[in-house]
Amino acid sequence: MPTFSAPDGTQLAYRVIGDGDPLVCIPGGPTDSAYLGDLGGLSAYRRLIVLDLRGTGRSAIPDDTSSYRCDRLVDDVEALREHLGLPRMDLLGHSAGTNIATQYTARYPDRVGKLALIGPSTRAVGMAITGETRRELAQLRKDEPWFPEAFAALQAITEGTGSDWEAVAPFFWGRWDATAQQHHTASQPSNQEAVARFAAEGAFEPESTRAALAAREAPVLLLTGEFDLNSPPVSTVKFAEVFPDVTLVVQPGAGHYPWFDDADWFVAASAAFLRG
Repeated sequence: MPTFSAPDGTQLAYRVIGDGDPLVCIPGGPTDSAYLGDLGGLSAYRRLIVLDLRGTGRSAIPDDTSSYRCDRLVDDVEALREHLGLPRMDLLGHSAGTNIATQYTARYPDRVGKLALIGPSTRAVGMAITGETRRELAQLRKDEPWFPEAFAALQAITEGTGSDWEAVAPFFWGRWDATAQQHHTASQPSNQEAVARFAAEGAFEPESTRAALAAREAPVLLLTGEFDLNSPPVSTVKFAEVFPDVTLVVQPGAGHYPWFDDADWFVAASAAFLRG
């Protein structure tokens, strides 16, 4: 697995999957990037450069753990671009990783070609998603056998009276079967300090980020799942208003991992954007 040195000397790892033009991929979590796989087969169309964020996967734990903060992770993406020798790169982020991707794009607009945000988080642009929005979306799953227990846990979380995130896990997949349950286990963060420090004070500057993104004319893809409780379609529609050139896609029947729920559908939509 190839490695490179971050600006502070931390050794970071990345995977290379497939052939063709490079697409730098930033995972969410922060967690081991292995859960992305090859994004449902997107590697048949692009050479995926999949970064392990510092302190996750095969990347080293930094001496200064305050460097887990989201805005500081942007420096690691820039170091990766320099290491790869790319004057300009297409960039894909998933979940919390979209906060890194959007802040990178805001800081270095001329170094990003196409930007694909999958299951996008809106934290970097200061858009809050209400508990009511999540509960309304969850009602689409009311006929699922696991719904009563999961919805009760969700209601407690959104009302500030509970914290059983494990119970709400079924909402994040389009189908909650044994394979999805295995993927859920594999996608859990192992470095809790990295998670805790990711959104520490100073991690986001929403107003300046929004202004920079609004001034950028290069194409952006926002793709979320119909059932994505993390990135509800109604919130993603509002996020899309930030960008002057945006393609908004809601994948039917998908949750927060759309390449997992329907790989063919996800790859077709993503590849069409990247080719366009």
